[in-house]
Amino acid sequence: MTYVIAEIGVNHNNNLNISKKIIDFCVKEKVNAVKFQTFEAETLALKSTPKVKYQLRSKNDSESHYEMLKKLELSKADHRYLISYCKKKRIDFISTPYDVESAKFLNSLKIDTIKIASADLTDRFLHEYLSRINKKIIISTGMSNMQEIKDTLKIYKKNLHNISLLHCVSNYPCSYSSLNMNCLDDLKKFKCTVGFSDHSDGYMASLVAISKGAKIIEKHITLDNKLPGPDHKASLDLKNFKIFLDKIKQTNIILGKKEKFIQKEEKQMMKVSRKGLYFRSSLAEGKKLKKSDLIARRPFNGIKVSDYKNVINKKLRKKVSKNQSINLKLLKKN
Repeated sequence: MTYVIAEIGVNHNNNLNISKKIIDFCVKEKVNAVKFQTFEAETLALKSTPKVKYQLRSKNDSESHYEMLKKLELSKADHRYLISYCKKKRIDFISTPYDVESAKFLNSLKIDTIKIASADLTDRFLHEYLSRINKKIIISTGMSNMQEIKDTLKIYKKNLHNISLLHCVSNYPCSYSSLNMNCLDDLKKFKCTVGFSDHSDGYMASLVAISKGAKIIEKHITLDNKLPGPDHKASLDLKNFKIFLDKIKQTNIILGKKEKFIQKEEKQMMKVSRKGLYFRSSLAEGKKLKKSDLIARRPFNGIKVSDYKNVINKKLRKKVSKNQSINLKLLKKN
């Protein structure tokens, strides 16, 4: 089944009550994990760093990228509280560290899984530290090519079994034409678990990803799309996230198992619409059957037409009538 991560990210707006409401919703809807972000603005960005276009609140927005981040930091106490709350509610807590010190802090909290943002795929300092700790590592691959992914995975060569790769397009929202979901086939070649971090509008991209073999799906979630902050607008609110989860469940049901077999609901149809073997005409006792003595007709009588060679050259035990169903008890053993 699909492992679903609800990306709260910075949509908590530094309000624990918002986080708790989203976590409670995710618990109720049986989401596997919630994810936050762990950073300190001082060590993440220069004060002169501009906002990305989607982060602008208006054309006259003068707030810097640094100032935006500063308002969205989770304190160490907040982390401890949220981890404890998630444990109590029995939902996985994941966070994304944006530097080595943040990763060390998360490691000290003994969480099981750490997620790396696409922006940090090439942060060798961060990956070299993470490669030395025994954690599950999920790496988003937006803004990257196959060589960059390969170079990063070399750092983890001793514990690749702990690594998952998420296909991602780093725009909020990203266009359908940029999704390039067929590249999941290439990511599978790295022998890691593959998934999809979905920044597109709606639900379809994640459903396509699951059909392509994605085992992990990450999607941004918000309490309200109208809340102030960079990611709310491109996130699913609770109502739409529930629809999203329902569609994932339906997709997994539709995908079913890998082997082909007769479905229970097909059996009644098979009895009527599949053809069985019948006698073409009345035949006398002792007659040696030829292919020309047989016809295929509905309903199915227990003998597949494809097995007709098991019948020919057998002799009849008794007289049979035209259109009579062929039964192996009517035939003598050679």
